[in-house]
Amino acid sequence: MKIALIGYGKMGHIIERVALERGHEVVCRIDKDNTEDFRSGAFRSADVAIEFTTPQTAADNIRSAWQAGVPVVCGTTGWQEQLPQLKKELQDNGKALLWSSNFSIGVNLFFALNRRLAELMRPYPQYKAQMTEIHHVHKLDAPSGTAVTLASDIGFPTTEITSVREGEVPGTHIVRYDSKVDTIEIRHEAKSREGFAFGAVLAAEFLKGKKGYFTMEELLGNCVTVEL
Repeated sequence: MKIALIGYGKMGHIIERVALERGHEVVCRIDKDNTEDFRSGAFRSADVAIEFTTPQTAADNIRSAWQAGVPVVCGTTGWQEQLPQLKKELQDNGKALLWSSNFSIGVNLFFALNRRLAELMRPYPQYKAQMTEIHHVHKLDAPSGTAVTLASDIGFPTTEITSVREGEVPGTHIVRYDSKVDTIEIRHEAKSREGFAFGAVLAAEFLKGKKGYFTMEELLGNCVTVEL
C-alpha cells in the first residue's frame, strides 16, 4: 500500500517506520514547509494519507487530501467541533475519513471498559466521576482528545478533568469514581508513541478502498486478532 504522511514530526517518523515494517511504501511526506506537495503526483498516488498535525491545520489538511482524491486517517485532536461539517462534505462528495482521538489498541479497549464501568456506576450518584490525563509538554490541546472521549462516554452531568503536562510522557489517563467511603479507578498508561503509530497504520490498511466516515470501533470489530 502507498501511504502519504501529513505531518512529519515525531509521530510522523514513527508511523513511517511502522508502515515500512509492515511492507508499505511511503510515497510523500508533507510538513508545514512543503504544503504545495498536496498537489504533487506523488501525493495523488497514495492509497491513504495519515494526518498528525495541529488543531489549527487538520481540517484544511483533510480537505486538501480529498481534493487530491486521497482518503485520510486523522489522529489530530482539539478540532472536533469541525467534524460535523467534514462529515457532511464527505457524504456529499464520496470521500473517506477515519478519525480517532487515540489510535492505540489498548486505549480503544480502555474506552470500552470505561463505557461499561460508567453503565455500572450510573445508579450510584454518591460517586463523583473524576479524570486525570498526563502528557508531554509539546501537546497543544488540553484536555486531551482521549480525555474528552472518555468524559463523553461516561455521560455523567459533570466530570472533573485535570490536565498535566510534563516531560515526554506519551499519555496516561486515569478515570476515578470517588465517594466518602471508597474509590474505584481504572488507568491506561502508554509506554511509547509506537502503539499510536501502529494503530494509525492499521487504520490506513482498513480505510483503503472505502468511502464514508469510520471509527476505530469499526476497525477493531473487523480485526479478530491483532499482533502488537
